Parts: sequence; structure tokens; C-alpha cells
Amino acid sequence: MTQYRHEWKHEISLSDRQTLRGRLGAVCGTDGHAADGTYLIRSLYFDNLRDKALREKLDGVNRREKFRLRYYNFDPSFIRLEKKSKVNGLGAKVSAELTQAEAQAVLDGDLSWMLSSGRPLVQELYHKMRVQGLRPRTIVDYTREPFVYGPGNVRVTLDYDIRTGLGAAGFLDPDCVTVPAGAPAAILEVKWDGFLPDVIRDAVQLEGRRAGAFSKYAACRIYG
Repeated sequence: MTQYRHEWKHEISLSDRQTLRGRLGAVCGTDGHAADGTYLIRSLYFDNLRDKALREKLDGVNRREKFRLRYYNFDPSFIRLEKKSKVNGLGAKVSAELTQAEAQAVLDGDLSWMLSSGRPLVQELYHKMRVQGLRPRTIVDYTREPFVYGPGNVRVTLDYDIRTGLGAAGFLDPDCVTVPAGAPAAILEVKWDGFLPDVIRDAVQLEGRRAGAFSKYAACRIYG
């Protein structure tokens, strides 16, 4: 059964990030995957020639989804295919592992292996690439600083240094040239299950900041 979670996003400044780091570090635990408190994320988002995923995001469509490939710390030996869904403001994510060779095949337009992969999410992407015309579109790179809090299954992240590649071809190349995406200094994301504890709600409050609908993918589409 798909688990939907609540989510807040705020565009924040460099000084906001420094303030939040201090507050969250005092009450939250750290993510075991984050060496020295951070890790690097590279994603490759899919869209079609009509910019379906981009338009649905910008138009605030109530029920929408997007597909991406993702790996961490510029190490493509572990790659995930992910589908993010939004329904009535709640978010969910499902994923499947891909080998580097499989990811390269998708980049090359070779879909022949996907139906026999035995992974439902890979098979779903195959059908949507065939029917909707989804194709690898935009690289999104950024640094993530994560914090976790057990009650409510809360995860708070500070994302910054958002960059984009010029096209999709260099996704698996750790040395792919990327450029600043012209995005805000940082993005605060707060995700939780049934309830958000007051200690976290208080920690992430910033004067003059309201939850928004910022999209790293949309920000990185400024180059096409």
C-alpha cells in the first residue's frame, strides 16, 4: 500500500540555513548516510515534448506524478528509479534499483529490456515512455543536509547549491559540467507521517517564510 506523507517546502536564504542548522542540530538526529552531515544528489527527470510533468507542477494539478533516476555522491554504482506522486497535497514515493547498464540503456533510448525486468515500476515507466512520450530531460544536482526525528517519522532537509546539466547525456558521468540553476540560496523541506511534533514545528519557523511549491526540476528547466 502506498504511504502518503505530509510535506512543507520553503525557499530560504543563506542566513536562514545557518539558523536552521543550529536549531535542528539541537533536537534532531543525523542521517547515517550523510558523511560529515551532507551528501550530494544527482537526479535525472523525465518529461515529454509537451512538458507534461513541468506544466502539471506549475499549474498546481491536484493529482500528478513524475519519474526520475537518482544516485548519490557522484557514485553511479547504485542507481534508483523513483516515481513521486502528489494527491490532495500529500506526497508518496516508490522506487526500484537499476544497474548502471540499465540506466545507460534508458539514456540511449533502448527500452527493450524493461518489460521483462520483473520490476513493476520499471514496467510502468516503459509504458509511459511509449504512451506519453516520456524521455530523460534534465539533470538536477544539489547538496543535501538531512535531519531526522523519530516521533512522526519526521525528515527535515536543507538543500542548496542547486545546479543543472545541459541535457541528459552526461547523467552517469561524475565529471559532467553543471551550472547554477538560478534557484534560491536553499530549500527547506519538512516531511512527516500522521503528525508534526511541536518541537520540530517550532524549530523550522522562520519570520516571513511561508510554505510554497518550489520545484528543483522546474528551476533547472531554465536552460531548456
